[in-house]
This record gives sequence, structure tokens and C-alpha cells, in this order.
Amino acid sequence: MSRFVNPKRKQLGLWPVRLAIAGLAALIAAGDHAGATDRRSERFVESIEQRSAGEPIMAIVSLHSQRITVYDANGWILRAPVSSGQQGRETPAGVFSVIQKEAEHYSNLYDDAYMPDMQRITWSGIALHGGRLPGYPASHGCVRMPFDFAERLFDATRLGLRVIVAPTDVVPVEIAHPALFPSKPGAGALAAARAAEADEAARKADQARLAAGTAFREAAQATAPVRVAENLKHRAEAQLAAAETVLGSAIPAEARAQAERDKAQAVDRIAALQAQLDGAKAQLQPKLDAVTRTREAAVIAETARAAAAEAARQVARQSEPVSVLISRKTQRLYVRQAFEPILESPVTILDADRPIGTHVFTAMERTNGDTDMRWSVVSLDGGRPHDGVVELRDQARGGHGRDAEPMPTDPGSAKTALDRIVIPPDALDRIAEFAPRSSLIITDEPLSSETGKGTDFVVLLSGEPQGGIKGRRRGPGTEFGYARPRDRLPFWRSPFGGPFSSW
Repeated sequence: MSRFVNPKRKQLGLWPVRLAIAGLAALIAAGDHAGATDRRSERFVESIEQRSAGEPIMAIVSLHSQRITVYDANGWILRAPVSSGQQGRETPAGVFSVIQKEAEHYSNLYDDAYMPDMQRITWSGIALHGGRLPGYPASHGCVRMPFDFAERLFDATRLGLRVIVAPTDVVPVEIAHPALFPSKPGAGALAAARAAEADEAARKADQARLAAGTAFREAAQATAPVRVAENLKHRAEAQLAAAETVLGSAIPAEARAQAERDKAQAVDRIAALQAQLDGAKAQLQPKLDAVTRTREAAVIAETARAAAAEAARQVARQSEPVSVLISRKTQRLYVRQAFEPILESPVTILDADRPIGTHVFTAMERTNGDTDMRWSVVSLDGGRPHDGVVELRDQARGGHGRDAEPMPTDPGSAKTALDRIVIPPDALDRIAEFAPRSSLIITDEPLSSETGKGTDFVVLLSGEPQGGIKGRRRGPGTEFGYARPRDRLPFWRSPFGGPFSSW
């Protein structure tokens, strides 16, 4: 039959196969290129080696350098390249915090894209997560990090981590100023004392429960002899009643004599058993009293335990990091703690018509026996310092942005901003204790609409592109729609259906 096949038709029939092979080769080549890019990215991952790293308290993403740097109380500890939002879908510059963590996450906005080790910074969908890094901004607004680095960072952080997305690469610097909230003396000692009291109350409650249990078991054991004596006495009384019944009837003399003997034995038996019963009851009564006494003590101890635990929780809540935001735009002061608003008050800003900038002050650690607090500051420019994304891509591809040294914050402008703030005394008194990782944000900007239920303060720099956040859904209820089973495998789209790396 092959003799009758048109040779041209035969060649045309091979085109689908050739196309499939070519597509597969392109996919393999793309995968190899992406893998090579990832390997190059991994070489740029750095970690501090001169000292032991502490707990991360801040992450700064530089859009210009395409780099993320993580800081503890004493400086940077981790650093890696990133790929932020592409033109039209830019990662918004501003101040954020981690509000949700999910190790296995899939996007419901972009083709079920796999986003491992996701750390959300807005409910509308901006997040830090692992992803492929092509060497330039390429995401839909999220910040992609090398996969291994994202996993390492995920394990090291906790909710509330401050995340600053900066137009340039800035470094926090230490700052001291009278307007920065001092640490209340003895706050740490009070928390430790309340925790110790709660532990002691719990120990006593456990002991009281054990004592009540022991008393109950001993009473139960002492009840057995009483029940045995009572049962035997009832049997002897039945025998006595039977003997008396026999004596009351007309019976022969010999049977009457036997009934008289049975009655006498029953009387003696009842007397002996009554004595035995009285003794068993005498031994039982103290144990019953002990049950009552230990149960009452257990109730009292449990009440004390609950009160001590609540007192410890109250102090612990007061020692949670506090976020204070002062907006020149609204002329108001806002306070949040554990993602919940606790205070809003008017505030006076001197020369309110003059810009003040955006400054993020962070309480790093207590010093001098908990009487003082070390503070750092990061100042952000309100305008774009370079000419858009094109320059950013060129520098990132060439590596110059990534290799550039970060610029330390100038504390002079931050101190000037603090000098212009006048907080009413009543509001100052109502602000809770400033614990390490607390923050003070002074900004020209208003609160972003991203600030809401289940968030810390979100501030967007109005002079920067925000394409990656515009038009996204907001609200903490949407995160449940994003969840997927942890054991689900990543879903990759066919390469013939469109790009699979644009997340």
C-alpha cells in the first residue's frame, strides 16, 4: 500500500511530529536556561558569617537592585536576589508586614501558579515567595526569591515581620532621639514575674487535682468494708426474721429448740456485724471528709490558676510589638497591636504644609537592664529616583544593581521629622509598652486601603508605580480561597498554551 502514498502528503504528515519535537526541545532548553538562571541566582545568596544571626526583625526589598536583605537587631543576616513586578504590574513601594504564611500555596489569580513558602504582605495578593528568577522584574506584583532562600526565610520568620519595599537599596541605621518611645522600666521583669506566677499556680492546681484524686481512691477503697458489713448484717437480720417466724408457729419441741439456737446465733451475728460496720464507717468518714476538702481545694486552685494565666496573658499581650503610624496627610496618629486597632488620635505636625518624608523607626532590643531601647530607622524617598523599569531591567541584567552597595539612611532627616511631631499627652499615656520589634512610622502618606482586618499598617509611596496592586481584590476573607491541600503537586501549564513563568 505504501507505493500509492503521495510523497508530499507523507512529508506533510510528519509536520505535527516535527512540531511536537521542536516544542519539546524548546521546553527543555527553556527549562535548562531557567535552571541555569536559578543556579546563578543561588550564587548571589549570602548569609552573615562573622557572628551568630538573631531573629529577623525586618526585610528590605530593593526594587532598583532587585535584592532582598533581612536584618536582625545587629545588622543584615541574609541577602538574595529577587524578581519583582514587571512594567504595568510593578511591586508597590511602601511599608508592609507579613500577615499570612503558607508553605504550599497556589495562586487563584494567575493560572493556579505554584508559590511555595508564601509570606503574604497584602490581602489583595502581594507576597514574598519562591520562584524562578530570570534576572529582571518579571512577576505580576509579588516578590520572587530563590526557592532554597524562600524556604530558609519562611522557617526563620514569624507573622508581623516588617517588610519594606524601597525604590532604592537602603540600610537601617541606629538612631537616638528623645521623642522615641522609651522602654518602661521593669516591663520585662513584670512579664517574667506574671509568667512565673502562672506556672506556680498551674503547679499547685495540678497538685490539688492529684490530691483530690488520691482522696477519692482512698475513700472508694474504704467504702468496700462498709458495704461488705452492711450486706452481711442484712443477711443475718433475714436469718433472725426467719427464726422468729418459725418460733411463732406450731412446731415440735425439737424444731423449736433448733429455731431458738438459730435466733441466738443471728442476734450474736448481727451484734458482731454492727460493731464491724461501725468500725468501717469510722474509718471511712475521715476519707470522705478528705474528698470534700481536697475537691474544694482543687476548685480554689483551679480558679487561682485561671486568674494567674489570664494575668500572664494580659502582660504578654501588652508586651507584643506595637505599631504607631503618624500621617501628615490626615494629621492623625494610629496605633495597632497584634493586627488590631487600639487607638486613634489627632496629632500636631509642625509646618504641616511641608513634606516630612516616610521614616520607619524600629525598636530593636532593650538595653541597660530593660531601662533603654535601641532604635533603628529607614527613610524612604517619596519620588522615583530613576527613570522607570527599563533602566531597572538593564541594570539588573548586567548585575550592577545587585552588586551596588546599599545606601545607609541619613538619620538627619529622620530626626527632623521627629522634631516636628507633637503627640498629645493623653494619647502618649494610652500607647502600650514598646517591646522589641515595635515600630513608629512617620509619613506624608495616608493609610493605604490595604490596611484593614488582620493587617498591620500598610503605607504605599504615592510617587511610585503601583500597577501590581491596582484592581486586586481586598479583604482578609479572600485568603481562604487561595488555600490548597499541602500534599497537592504543582500544576504546570502546557508550554503551547502560553508562558508558565509569569506569576
